[in-house]
Amino acid sequence: DYTLQVSQMRAVESADAVILNGGGLEDFLGDVLASADSVIDTSKDMELSCGHQHEGHDHEHDPHFWLSPEKAKQMSQNIYTELCELYPNYQGEFTVNFAELLAKLNALQAYGEEELSNLKNRHLITFHDGFSYFAESFDLHILKAVEEESGSEASAKELIEIIDLVNEHSLPAIFTECNGSTAAATVISAETGAKVYALDMAMGGSSYFDAMYHNIRTVKEALG
Repeated sequence: DYTLQVSQMRAVESADAVILNGGGLEDFLGDVLASADSVIDTSKDMELSCGHQHEGHDHEHDPHFWLSPEKAKQMSQNIYTELCELYPNYQGEFTVNFAELLAKLNALQAYGEEELSNLKNRHLITFHDGFSYFAESFDLHILKAVEEESGSEASAKELIEIIDLVNEHSLPAIFTECNGSTAAATVISAETGAKVYALDMAMGGSSYFDAMYHNIRTVKEALG
């Protein structure tokens, strides 16, 4: 339900290229993209997981695939390929930068696999439904993802279900999203003793790599 500001619409109209995440994340752009000279969809040829079913909709694809370093490499490849076509004079520079980025993403994946290899518990309960690709990347299992938004907080029935899951799996921690609601997590923590940790969707002010390394370290601290 995000709405573009007039200044943002003008920016799209005047841009040589607009780079989209894709996977349905930017449906709000609607007809605005028709005025863009070139659109680069980073989800091209991406194998997407099904997200949660929302009221009035069929199962939608989960568009949060950047939280997988391997899928971030595929996104980067799509951007690189399209930019080389748009700006062939800069292909040499793009190639150097792309290689550096791939090396950083490979290092990130290796770091996560190493740090999270010997956890005492590999189960997550998250208060955002966008961490499935992150979990898959590092052999973690999401028991339940609760999408809490203003006006649609977790129900009493859902809270009881989560409390039972925490107790059944002896979870030492549950996970909120850095900018998300902590209301339900606070209740569950009080009932079960599980600590509350915050994961980062890498959509805020920090860099992608800062957010991803934060998430890996946080999960290790919480479940290690």
